Amino acid sequence: MPAIEAIAQRHGIFILEDCAQSHGASLNGRQTGTWGSAAAFSFYPTKNLGALGDAGAVTTSNPALAEQIRLLRQYGWKTRYISQINGINTRMDPVQAAILRVFLQHLAESNQRRAAIADLYTQGLAGLPLRCPAVRPGAKHAYHQYTIRSASRDRIQAGLSALGIPSAILYPVPIHLQPAYKNAIRIGPGGLPETELAASEILSLPLYPQIPKQHVELVIQALRQLLG
Repeated sequence: MPAIEAIAQRHGIFILEDCAQSHGASLNGRQTGTWGSAAAFSFYPTKNLGALGDAGAVTTSNPALAEQIRLLRQYGWKTRYISQINGINTRMDPVQAAILRVFLQHLAESNQRRAAIADLYTQGLAGLPLRCPAVRPGAKHAYHQYTIRSASRDRIQAGLSALGIPSAILYPVPIHLQPAYKNAIRIGPGGLPETELAASEILSLPLYPQIPKQHVELVIQALRQLLG
């Protein structure tokens, strides 16, 4: 982000951060959601900070942009029933907002638990032919997922599934190869080799704050059996 921010400032480029999976993450003490001109957070129930239904928020330190976003979220209204701009209806349900205010108080504790689980995985999987998540100096990882990489991904996932252990590929098809965008993006197969390689190797292991330690150890044991 520091490099992206420098390029954006040099060329007057607007940065919109996608913070859907980084609640509480930071780099050099600066949290995600504060690097760009604006940032979008998802509060879908599976997120680190999740509501009990669909919800989300946009953050910005630009007062004019904040006012524009407020207008957009509810019909373009500044005065009730009078649309100043062509807005939409995306305001958050008050019940979801109330739930999130409570959950927000526990976000740091929840993220600490996620980090502890990630440490168990990293230590337990050491020495196996896998790439585990790495955290660069000065960074604080939110560990929404614990995603490993392996050229034998499909075999590993099948082996885990046979043992009753769930895993997920997030996500299997890169955007530039999605049918909906084939005519919109002038990049075909092989055009983004690193992206395509990652999509063929990534596998997310079970991780959530309430997962028992013994379940994590079972996953580690299964992987060591599959790859040992």
